[in-house]
Amino acid sequence: MTTQTLDRPNSVGAVFGAFLVLGLTSFGGPIAHLGYFRRAFVEKRRWLDDASYADLVALCQFLPGPTSSQVGFAIGLARAGPLGALAAFSGFTLPSALLMFAAALGAASIEGPFGAALLHGLKLAAVAVVADAVLGMARTLTPDPPRRVIALLAAAIVLLVASAFAQVLAIAFGALAYRLLGHPAALPPATPTRDVGIHPRAAFVALALFAALAIVPPLLAANGGHPLLDLFDAFFRSGSLVFGGGHVVLPLLEAELVASGWLDMSTFLAGYGAAQVMPGPLFTVAAFLGALSAPASSPAVGAAVALAAIFLPGFLLLLAALPAWTRLRASPAARAALAGANAAVVGLLADALVGLVFGGTIASLADGLIVALAFAALHVARLPPLLVVAASAGAVLVAQFIA
Repeated sequence: MTTQTLDRPNSVGAVFGAFLVLGLTSFGGPIAHLGYFRRAFVEKRRWLDDASYADLVALCQFLPGPTSSQVGFAIGLARAGPLGALAAFSGFTLPSALLMFAAALGAASIEGPFGAALLHGLKLAAVAVVADAVLGMARTLTPDPPRRVIALLAAAIVLLVASAFAQVLAIAFGALAYRLLGHPAALPPATPTRDVGIHPRAAFVALALFAALAIVPPLLAANGGHPLLDLFDAFFRSGSLVFGGGHVVLPLLEAELVASGWLDMSTFLAGYGAAQVMPGPLFTVAAFLGALSAPASSPAVGAAVALAAIFLPGFLLLLAALPAWTRLRASPAARAALAGANAAVVGLLADALVGLVFGGTIASLADGLIVALAFAALHVARLPPLLVVAASAGAVLVAQFIA
């Protein structure tokens, strides 16, 4: 990542403040979050460039865990060290986690026509955010015909392969294809990178800790472990198996919580519904589910344990991978592979956009008009995403009232 004003004394506070704003305003799910991050940290603050940002996205897509939260964690780490990583995670996660915990206590509800209209407006805004991100990243990351073809084929892979591993396969294909068939000599020199401060020994410790937490709690649980240990194990195992975005974790959690009898299906689905209208990472549904799960000694403890367990595996694996990733990025061969992987990321974003457009999000001519106006506000007028999101939700509410 580029070295630009990274060491101000108040950088940890600046990281927390920047991510807190995103945690309060980033609606639309993990793909939309990547669009918000790009606008905030590539275009507005210039904490890193497009290529460095795409490198992080590609790495986090390879790893299990919540992609957008991992990207934010890595940006905070590069900006202000370990405390910056924690600040980024806290700022991005706390708003929705607290709201989901309040929902678990019965303090919030999104039922009824108002809630449905609000959710629909937020989804329309997400379509515009993703479209803006696709065009912006395509301009930078697919400048030549080979990379444009890779982007199209990556989108086709994700569309045709019905598996959570399709995204990993698409990125691996892009990396290999451009490495073998592209023009690595034509690539610009590697951009200056900032040492993220993770020593290889620390990376090894992170990997060893991940392995220990993946092995020991299940063994203890099988021998009559503590209920909170069982809860930690269920959420840690689910977080360890997620490839392809936060939504993939839901069937894993359903198998862990509903099948075990900790929660009934109606309660589980209520948590899922609440998570759809929250800003920030979808993984904060763990606060709702952990608070209401039977093994929890108290709602607050259950929510905290579930949140820590579901995010921890992705962050540990990211810390384990970052040192090697930084070194490989400077190699000409690795840069060629990364160029192909970055092109594939554009294809993944494009596929997500197609899914939003044709998956029922745009259900009427009025919806299409709202999306078009929101996109113009973002891409042409360069209005703040918060204003665009609020206007989109308000437009749907007004349309429902008029109808």
